[in-house]
This record gives sequence, structure tokens and C-alpha cells, in this order.
Amino acid sequence: MSITTTTHLNFRGDARAALEFYRSVFGGDLSIATYGDFGMPAEAPGASNVVFGQLESENGFRVMAYDIPGATGGSAATAGTTRRENGVTLTDQPFFVSVRGDALDEVQGYWVALSVGASIVEPLAASAWSPGFGMLTDRFGVTWILDVAAAAYSAD
Repeated sequence: MSITTTTHLNFRGDARAALEFYRSVFGGDLSIATYGDFGMPAEAPGASNVVFGQLESENGFRVMAYDIPGATGGSAATAGTTRRENGVTLTDQPFFVSVRGDALDEVQGYWVALSVGASIVEPLAASAWSPGFGMLTDRFGVTWILDVAAAAYSAD
């Protein structure tokens, strides 16, 4: 038996833009269904918003998203904050999205693309546990941790 865990992001009217941005970063196939596709009258507010969105790429990246009914104004304004202070990450966000790659150049490519319009929390650099680790909050208010899998890490 196996299971799959998929991050499901909730947006405030900008789920389509976020999913399209993430597709530009990670590649993959994007599926979007709107509230209108499921019967909401086309003239109703929010009919073109995303009720189901999924991005899935061959390299294993997978994320789902939707627009919270009635919520507007973009997600970044209400997403909370994450910052580093005195070597500690401080946040009021309930989760981060973590992306781990096997090679530094692969992770650097994702980092460069995700960082467009982002707030850098921790620059991508070597760390005690990884050849590359970084943290940023993207333009949609989602905080990402990107790192490179260490060949042999021990917490001893």
C-alpha cells in the first residue's frame, strides 16, 4: 500500500496566476476547473475563480490549489510573514512548502525562477546539512524551502 501527499494551497482570487507561475518554474501539466465549470452562473462573482487546480510534473513536483469562495484581493496581503532573526526563523504562517532536489544546479534553477517578485528569507547557500539551502516567500505569499539532498547527513 502507498499514499501520496500533495500540498493544497488556498488563494484569494489568484490561484490561476499562482499555478501558471509554478508551471513556469517546475514545468508539468496544469489542470484547472472553475466554479463556473461546476454550475455557478457565468455572471456570478467568482465564477471564473479556480475551484480545482492541479499542477503535476514528471520530476515529482505536485501541487493543488483553489480560490477560497468570496475571498478576493490577492493572497500575499493576508499570508503572514516569515523572517530570520538572530539565526532563527520566525513566522506566523501555518506551513512552508519544501522542495528538495538531488543536484545544486537543479535547485538553483528553481530558486532563480521562484525568487522573481519574492522576499528572500534565507539566501540559497551551503549549510551544515545541505550543499544548498534557501528560503523565500513568493509573490503569492507562499513560503518555500529549497534544498539539495545531502549525500550523507548525520545528526550526531
